[in-house]
Parts: sequence; structure tokens; C-alpha cells
Amino acid sequence: MKLVIVSGRSGSGKSVALRVLEDLGYYCVDNLPVPLLGDLISQLKPDNELVAISADVRNLPEQDKILEKQLEQLNDIEISSFFLNSSDETLLKRYSETRRLHPLSKHHVTLPEAIKLEGELLAPISKMMDHYIDTSSLNIYELSDRVREILLGQVEKDLVINVESFGFKYGMPNDADFMFDVRFLPNPHWEPELRPMTGLDLPVQEFLQRQPLVNKLIWQITNFIETWIPQLERNNRSYLTIAIGCTGGQHRSVFVTEEIARHLSAGKHNVSASHRELDSADV
Repeated sequence: MKLVIVSGRSGSGKSVALRVLEDLGYYCVDNLPVPLLGDLISQLKPDNELVAISADVRNLPEQDKILEKQLEQLNDIEISSFFLNSSDETLLKRYSETRRLHPLSKHHVTLPEAIKLEGELLAPISKMMDHYIDTSSLNIYELSDRVREILLGQVEKDLVINVESFGFKYGMPNDADFMFDVRFLPNPHWEPELRPMTGLDLPVQEFLQRQPLVNKLIWQITNFIETWIPQLERNNRSYLTIAIGCTGGQHRSVFVTEEIARHLSAGKHNVSASHRELDSADV
């Protein structure tokens, strides 16, 4: 099992780091009371290879001593830890902009006093962590890349791409990031021998492969997606859904979806093809 511990000052980006870990497949627990760490690992160990927790000032007092004792009892577990920090000025600005309540504000201190006090309380924890990240000058995407680079040794991540066919007559999908209308392409529906078939059948595929417009559109869509994938990844995108629609979702959109998925699969990404109307017909 791999365990990642994320700690740091409030407003420094712990929630961003946890989202990155969740995208990487970690089972994440936010603000876990440190004394419960051993019990949590015992419960999760049989079924979870990747676990991440966050611990912050709300789990004091003597968090560092309790954490150290808990870690000593964990055997056969690969542990990595992060401490996120920002300057007092940066944290004050972030809290002023978001108007969030600082966890220590309930102690009837001013926001600057709460920020300073939290830094003092977390100082022992910060010295225990493997990786110290100052997020004062980082945006959420840069912080995400930094965490990913430390854990994986690289910034690049596998983008999960789903190419989905659908029929406009049954409504447009709600989860599409990009949607392309292929109703202007030659329609196998008007060929009597092809009408009962779908875009998964060879005669329909051969009919559409002979159409220059079909091949040109497939190339253009594929080229468009491949051009912008790097920018999508840099903006912390994990999933991409591309919807291809024709009238009934039986012929043209199915074939185009399969072809685009096939071309994109040649890269490093996790690509799948699905067909809404065909899948619903099988239910």
C-alpha cells in the first residue's frame, strides 16, 4: 500500500493536492483525526492500494507526536508526505478574496493573528514532511503539476477520453465537452440493404469509407482534438467526452465515433468508444 499524507496551513492548497491524488486513483480522506490513522489503514488495506489523508490544525494538539507514533506502527506501507505553505501576506490576501472563515477564527483572534498562530502550531509537523511546497506564487494548475511530478516523476498524466455517438432525435447528451453534428454526411439509412444495420457492420463501414466527406471530417475532428489535448491537460483536465451526433444514432455517428476513437488510441491516452442509442437498445 502507498500512503500519502498532506498537511499545511489553511489556504495553502491542501484541497487542490487532494483532488490531484483522487484523480491519480487514491482513496482520499480529508481532515482525518490523526489518532484514527492506524484504524483507517487497517480497514482500507485489503481493498485499497493507494490511500491519501489530509491533516491540519483542526487536529491539534500534539499532532506531530501522535502522527509519529502512528507511522511507527505502520508496516509494509510506502509513505510520502507533503507540507504546503504560503507567506502570511499571501494567505491574508486569499482569505480576504474568498471571505472564508479561518479555522482558528473561533478563538476570537483577528485574521492576521489566526494565520500567524496556525504557522506556529504547525511548525513541528512541517519538519516531519518529506516534501515542502511554497504555494505563494503558484496557481492551482502549477501546484497540481508540482504534486504530480513529485509522485510520478513527471507532469504528464493519462487523459481519459470517451467518444460517444448519439441521435439528435433522442436528445443531446448533457456531459459532452465537445459535440459534432454529422447529419450532413451521406446517410446509409436511405440504402435499403443498409438500413437495418449499424455503423458497426462492415457493409455500412465500407459505404461510409467510400465517401470523401466522411474521411475529411474524421481527419478534421481528430486533428482538432489532438491539437488541443495538451492544453486541456495543462488545465488539470482528467476526463474528456466527445459526442458525435447524427439523426438516429445508428449509422454515421457510430462509424465516425469508432474511427475517431481508433485514431486517438494510437497516442498515450485511455480512449473508449460508446454508442448511446445502440447501448440503450440492448437493455
